[in-house]
Amino acid sequence: MTAESTVPPPAGGSRAAVGAVSLLAPPGAATGTTPSTGRPSRRARRISWTPLLIADLSGTLLGALAVPEAQRYPLLIAFLGLSVLALNRQALLYDTPDVPGVLEELPAVCGRVAVGWAVVAALTSLRQLPMTVLGTACAVHCLVACVGREAVHGRRRRAFRRRPRPALVVGPFPAALRVAAALQRSPQCGTRPVGLVTDAPEPVPVPGDRPALPVLTSREEAHRALIQNGVETVLVVGPATRVQKAPMLRELAAFGCVLWELDADTPAYGLRGRRSRAGHLVGFSRRLLWPGSGPRGGRIGKRLLDLVLSGVLLLLAAPVLGVCAAVLRITEGPGVVFRQERIGKDGRQFTMLKLRTFRPASDHEAATRWSVADAEDMSRFCQFLRRTSLDELLQLWNVFRGDMSLVGPRPERTYFVTKFSQTLPGYPARHRMPTGMTGLAQINGLRGDTSIEDRCRFDNAYIDNWSLWQDICILTRTAMLFVRPTGS
Repeated sequence: MTAESTVPPPAGGSRAAVGAVSLLAPPGAATGTTPSTGRPSRRARRISWTPLLIADLSGTLLGALAVPEAQRYPLLIAFLGLSVLALNRQALLYDTPDVPGVLEELPAVCGRVAVGWAVVAALTSLRQLPMTVLGTACAVHCLVACVGREAVHGRRRRAFRRRPRPALVVGPFPAALRVAAALQRSPQCGTRPVGLVTDAPEPVPVPGDRPALPVLTSREEAHRALIQNGVETVLVVGPATRVQKAPMLRELAAFGCVLWELDADTPAYGLRGRRSRAGHLVGFSRRLLWPGSGPRGGRIGKRLLDLVLSGVLLLLAAPVLGVCAAVLRITEGPGVVFRQERIGKDGRQFTMLKLRTFRPASDHEAATRWSVADAEDMSRFCQFLRRTSLDELLQLWNVFRGDMSLVGPRPERTYFVTKFSQTLPGYPARHRMPTGMTGLAQINGLRGDTSIEDRCRFDNAYIDNWSLWQDICILTRTAMLFVRPTGS
């Protein structure tokens, strides 16, 4: 997608100005707003990692005190504590809305503690100690960590019983009603249904003496119920619902809701996956659905990668940018930097930078016209910049500032974001992550005048399956295909 535009808008498009961009509300936005803003009236309760981190670090400290020889290696003990925390983080023992029991976590916690102690013993003279001594230290570590974690989980379970988490149940009417009825019969589970998102025509009572639940048949009604009830949990009944209601579920996840998939009809097979946490809720098999925005630690890693690489690339590209800017100044006149408002993460606007390769007749033309990669009135040098994407190098400054990322969906102008959001249900979901200089769509040939629907699909697939390694692979493939016959 290009910044300056001369070709008419897509078929059926109009040059008239379009209304405000309809995007997901930014997570963590200020609360207490009205329903028209699309933001929750209060923040959903978040489970802090801190108590569990303290429990795990306390286990490390007391385990080391059980072995006097280990106290001579404070740095390695610190390494042990950080390693165990990293292993627990990778196993999703912190980043989960579930509140498990000590027996459920016992294998995962103790196994990672044992691995940590084995590594420390192999790196130091502790390997010369009797196995009983090392076993005792490992056992103390496990005992303290498990007792501490159970104390934290027990406190949280009691809090949820006193104040159950409000939940929306999404799915076919009979199955959703069955799940809601089971939840109302089991208040001790800590989850309270407040509405059914289904295709039923009218509200119906839940069997028994429980209060009736509203049936919500539109996205607007679901958003209103979320705001009014402070919904924190969404229960998705069946894998078919996950596909059919994907746009709505993405929006609910962007509001900060935790999504669980429940199997209300048949036994669940193969639910345990790399990023799944399986279990049950009042007897219904369930798994945690990740909205694809990436874990917090991953976002930090992504930002660090952006900072380091963009800083290095800016230094390396400075001579090239200087030469290009000088040639443009001589051949095209003043104003070699092109600035344009684009839509970034969570619908926020930012000013994107490029080398100017074309001068639109007006700001309106720049905002509402399409690609100019093959414009006949462009000089050969400007066409060269567009073909090789050298005009995009200034966006490294946007990445360094944090406006963009190196990898992500390409940013677009307000006019086209509004149009595409109205015609493509999944288009607003592209803004769940920072926009990027390159992305999965671009390395698959979707650059320039290509299908917006295909780009949208690739962009959402990138977000849903995001990993830091995927970013590195995309950057590598982009570097291999840097010189192209068409602009982006």
